[in-house]
This record gives sequence, C-alpha cells and structure tokens, in this order.
Amino acid sequence: MYLRTQKFLVLGASKSGIAVCNYLLERDAVCFVYDDVQGNKLEKVIKELSSKGVVRVNREEAFNLIPEIDVLVISPGVPINHELAVMAKKTGKRIIGELEFGFANFNPCIVGVTGTNGKTTTVSMIEWILSNSGVETKLVGNVGNPITACVNEIKLDTVCVTEVSSFQLESINAFCPHIACVLNISPDHLERHYTMENYVFLKKRILKNQTASEYAVLNFDDETVKSFASDIKSKPIWVSLRQAVDGVYLEGDDVLFKGEVVFNKNELPLFGEHNVYNALFSVAVCKLLGLKNSQIRDGLKTFKGVKHRLELITTKNGVKFYNDSKSTNTASTISAINAIAEQKVLILGGSEKGESYKKLFDEIKRSNVKHVVLTGASKLNMMTSAVESGFTDLSVVGDFYTSIKVANTFAINGDVVLFSPACASFDNFTSYEERGRAFIKAVEELN
Repeated sequence: MYLRTQKFLVLGASKSGIAVCNYLLERDAVCFVYDDVQGNKLEKVIKELSSKGVVRVNREEAFNLIPEIDVLVISPGVPINHELAVMAKKTGKRIIGELEFGFANFNPCIVGVTGTNGKTTTVSMIEWILSNSGVETKLVGNVGNPITACVNEIKLDTVCVTEVSSFQLESINAFCPHIACVLNISPDHLERHYTMENYVFLKKRILKNQTASEYAVLNFDDETVKSFASDIKSKPIWVSLRQAVDGVYLEGDDVLFKGEVVFNKNELPLFGEHNVYNALFSVAVCKLLGLKNSQIRDGLKTFKGVKHRLELITTKNGVKFYNDSKSTNTASTISAINAIAEQKVLILGGSEKGESYKKLFDEIKRSNVKHVVLTGASKLNMMTSAVESGFTDLSVVGDFYTSIKVANTFAINGDVVLFSPACASFDNFTSYEERGRAFIKAVEELN
C-alpha cells in the first residue's frame, strides 16, 4: 500500500483504532473513523483524533463512504461480519485488521502466541527472558500495545513478541510469525464466533502462512492443538507435561529441551500447572531463538507474573485475597481453583460469553471450594448450572461490591477469597483490568 494515495476507514476507535489513525496521519493518508459505541470516553478520543485531521463519520456516512475508500481497517473488538465489513467485501475493498496492517509495513522477527488461556503470561514471560538476555524485544498485540503504535520504535533486529487473539485472527491474510505458539483450546468467545468449530478454525489461522522456514510450537497434551500438526508446512515443536516429546517436556521436576535439562520447575516463582505450561512454551521459543540455558533459567527465576492473574493482593485476619480478574472463561477459573491448595471462597460472575457452566461447577464440587458467591449478568445461569451439578453452597448477590463483602463473611483464618469470575467484565466494567483494580480497592476497604 502507498498510504498517501489511498483513503482509509478505521472501524472501531479502540486502542488499536487510535494507533492506526495516528500512524496514517503521520504519513499524510486520508483517514475516516467510525465506532458503533457512543459515550463520553469515545467523544474525548474522537475529538483528539479530529484535531489531528481524522474525519469522524456517523453510521450512515460510513456506509456511504464504502464506495469511495480503498481500505477498511478493523479494530480487534469489531467482528469480521460487521455490516460495514460485509459491504466492503461485496464491493471489492481491501479489509485488514490492525495487527496485519501494522506488520504489513515492515518485516521484523515475530513470535506469535495464541490459545484460550495463558497468552498474556506467556508473552510477558518470553519478553522478560529475552530482554534480560540482552535481546532487543517489543511486547505487542492483544496484550495492550497495538503494533501500529510501536512501528517507529522497532528496529530490524527487534523480536516482536505478539499476543494474538481469535478476534485478530479473523482478519489476517498474510500475517506470518517466525515462531507461532498455540497454548491450548477450550470454549471461549462463542457469543462472537458462534460455534466451537469456528473458534478452533480461527485459532489455527496463526499457522496458515508459515512455511518450512518457520516453527509451530504446539501443546501435545491438548488433543485439538495436537491435531493442528497434520497439515501444516512449518516445523512442529512439541510441549508436554505428560511425556517425552520432540521439543520441551517434563521429566520428574526437570524441564528438558530435546533431551537437555534447561531448568527445574521448582525454580519457577509462579504456582499452578498452567504456569508450568507457560514456562515450557517460553523455553521452546527462547531455545529456538538461540538463548543459552543459563539465560532462560535466570529469566524464569525472576519473572513475577502479570497483574490480575492469580495476584495475591493482601492477607486480612488470616484470609488471603487473590485477584484473578483476567480469568474470563471457565477453563481459566478451573486452573485457578486447582492452583491454590487452601480452602476457598470463590467469587464468580460477569458478562457471558456463550459458555456452559456445568463443567465448572462439576469441578467446584470436587474441589475444596467451600462457598461460591455469584454476581453479575451471568449469576442466574450460573446458579442453574450449580444446582444441576449438585453444588448448593451458594450466595447470589445484586452487585459486584456486595459480592466481596459477602465472600469475606464466609472466609475464616487460613482460607482464601478467590475472585476468578469465569466471565468477561463488560456488564459493569470496560475491561478486566478496570474490574481487577476495583476488586483490589474494595478488598483494601474491608474491615
């Protein structure tokens, strides 16, 4: 694309959309922006973009613009079947997601990480190890740093460690990571992707443009991910906690890469089996990029984890409070439950994503969760699933802040209050980060 000669319509004024607009303006492109969402926060963003030269359009104007524009750039939060995208496709316009738009303008080394759970921790872990080893890195993608906002900071030898969501994979055409990791697959975002088959198809798209020059790091223990290797062109590197594989695996407490001991899992400061998986994927990537075992070990031993993921907030009256706001699906919450050994009071609920909660409550019933507090838009569906599973130690409350106070009353010395909602945040908050901060503040205010 020669940006100065083409007209762009940016669909969605999120972080990614803003980054695209700014990138285009810096290169004298003609840029329009439209967002379905209204509100004060959007108005402030649009006003700032407009002052720089972006032309804001309303819904009708956006549809009228489609015949005139050359490229429609879609933010990750906008589904590929949005009416504007459908119309643009019918009229032969180029449709591109922000992730691909950013990477299309230069060609760095890309490490792409997707999967249902563990993406943010894994990319943060990889970036930490590489940076500590003196490798020029940039953490970009769905982790909160749009690639388009970082292009000017990235050098030819920079490794772009990229969290890739199913939303972003909807709109890729040429995006090709040098190393692509698929961590795991379980039901998520079905309210957008409709079926599990479509969700799996989208996750596999991260591998579609790879050749024999690239690597696919795959979870051998996940049957869905394992099946991806049957028709890919890249070199498969396996990760397993269950058996020796051609890649990274666990033997006793030792983590090995192709038969060579890299580190001992007990050196990892994070707890839970899911974090051991994250570490194994990080080992695979770093070995493929040429790091020494000592560099990988030093990085893993000093990695502190990411905010809002099994984050110990405080201990009050002998009760530990964990913020796991980033658990936005049932598989992630099940991992959190299994990671904490102490007896737990669990807070669940939020904006639904099309999942069934039956498996979650079956797991809760087998665990040492003593009581569950339900809140948010999902609370009635969750209550129904709990009853079907035979778990009746429940409280259903009207709002988020009350759920924390109620959970605190059920917890005694030695217990844990675990906030791991298994749902998105959009019934009450704009993001899981905002929700996590609200939880932390509410816990701090408890007597």
